[in-house]
Amino acid sequence: MVDFSGHLSSIALAADPRAGEKMTREADIQKALEQVTDAYGFHGFMVMVVPAKTSRNLSDSVVMTNWPKDFLASYDAASMMAGSPVIERLRRSTVPFTYDIALDSRRRSDGKGNAALSLFERVHLGRGVYIPVHDVHGTCGAVAFGGDREVVNSGELKELTFLAGYLFGRLSEIRETRARTPGGLSRREIECLHWAAAGKTTTEMAKILDLSEYTVNHYLSRATRKLDSVNRVQTVAKAIRAGLIN
Repeated sequence: MVDFSGHLSSIALAADPRAGEKMTREADIQKALEQVTDAYGFHGFMVMVVPAKTSRNLSDSVVMTNWPKDFLASYDAASMMAGSPVIERLRRSTVPFTYDIALDSRRRSDGKGNAALSLFERVHLGRGVYIPVHDVHGTCGAVAFGGDREVVNSGELKELTFLAGYLFGRLSEIRETRARTPGGLSRREIECLHWAAAGKTTTEMAKILDLSEYTVNHYLSRATRKLDSVNRVQTVAKAIRAGLIN
């Protein structure tokens, strides 16, 4: 797990080639985003895909967040997304920008400014930043950090932009790997991969697991097909990156 405590510069993160290897589960990304949130004095974060113009509910676009569930429920119940100047800006901008609900609520086109202001202030998410991001497949998303701290300075914005892009990309990789695993791996397949990662031979694994060598090879071959790998080494590497084995 990468420690984001304190104001971590983008240079420090980029210099650690093991950073990505330490994040193999969505829970690792969640923890990292929580650390970034705390380090920069925000109250919460939200990872989302940019909503289409036909979208009506913000919650449908949220990938990961620690913003209060009742906030999202209230926001959608009041149909606030359609008139949001922040969401509209996300649809046409690739540049990070700050938001201040006290100012943005005045620019709403639906007359729901006061309701939006009250809702955001109630959960202490009145000011923050939205950072447009994308993955290798071109999926457009955004990472938002909200709170009631002062406006981020240019140095903080650069760091947050790097961190948001890095974590969004890593999250996309983890989710893609999981999606490519048909039906997931069985308990026996994971056990065999665990011992393969520990450097055990097929003969040694057969003795440890009380299986025949033929059966061990069968499980490993099936895991290799499921993870779309070409050999055992690549299968183990993919399983580790996907968080299937430690």
